[in-house]
Amino acid sequence: MPGRLTLPTLCLFLLPWACTVFHRAQGDPASHPGPHYLLPPIHEVIHSHRGATATLPCVLGTSPPSYKVRWSKVEPGELRETLILITNGLQARGYGPLGGRARMRRGHRLDASLVIADVRLEDEGRYRCELINGIEDESVALTLRLEGVVFPYQPSRGRYQFNYYEAKQACEEQDGRLATSAQLYQAWTEGLDWCNAGWLLEGSVRYPVLTARAPCGGRGRPGIRSYGPRDRKRDRYDAFCFTSALAGQVFFVPGRLTLSEAHAACGRRGAVVAKVGHLYAAWKFSGLDQCDGGWLADGSVRFPITTPRPRCGGLPDPGVRSFGFPRPQQATYGTYCYAEK
Repeated sequence: MPGRLTLPTLCLFLLPWACTVFHRAQGDPASHPGPHYLLPPIHEVIHSHRGATATLPCVLGTSPPSYKVRWSKVEPGELRETLILITNGLQARGYGPLGGRARMRRGHRLDASLVIADVRLEDEGRYRCELINGIEDESVALTLRLEGVVFPYQPSRGRYQFNYYEAKQACEEQDGRLATSAQLYQAWTEGLDWCNAGWLLEGSVRYPVLTARAPCGGRGRPGIRSYGPRDRKRDRYDAFCFTSALAGQVFFVPGRLTLSEAHAACGRRGAVVAKVGHLYAAWKFSGLDQCDGGWLADGSVRFPITTPRPRCGGLPDPGVRSFGFPRPQQATYGTYCYAEK
């Protein structure tokens, strides 16, 4: 009807509370005027690498009269959080193994960002910055993601020997840790194709298939095959390990050495026989390319290839090739050594 006033126009003439009711009915954000002190992070995923210093941002838009900030890490595969640090804006106290390497950035008076020095493999994961002011607690979540490489691992006695806890220990002994499902997926997108199932950090068992084939779950679509959660003590599989950049250097010593002679050869050069994780990291991050089998600390013989060629394993893709676990007394191979810088 001509001349009819619309509801927004009426707001110009009615009492202020009427406008407020209209806005609330429309879901205007202004209808929730409670304090929102923490600013949302610009980037929720922070990328870093082993040995670096990482900063997890947590910034207040305004400061409550009295508050504390609590930093914690959400442990994957476990229904718990590990306390890292608590601060009241003036003083901070660290807790647990990570607390000794964690501190507040304090770039300004509203900065509650967490700085982690000498980042380690186990630091990757999800973190929570929680503001506690006694009235309306708030939190923001961030993920610290390390650049790294996933490698499958099985012991000298053959496939499917590890329960979950043995797989976890095996990865740590090879300068790694059990990979997460997200890390395995990333490795699959980068070319990892492996037909043996392995434990992951969350307690699930999976394997990545790029070329679908009958022995690897059938001829369906490529992807990550999953056995789902398994019994961590009873069930036995291989392990998928994750490692990141090295602080030291891997180098090859030629010769026809037994395993004990390999240890001696590395020792004379101020180094130790490299672990499997060392070799994968050197291949991934330093481009190590060596067409010679060499002993590693676990008694396996492997070699890294970045430029595939006919007489270097015969496979068309880059990777770390394996000769398995020869007899330790077999004097046939050189050795890969690892030295700290």
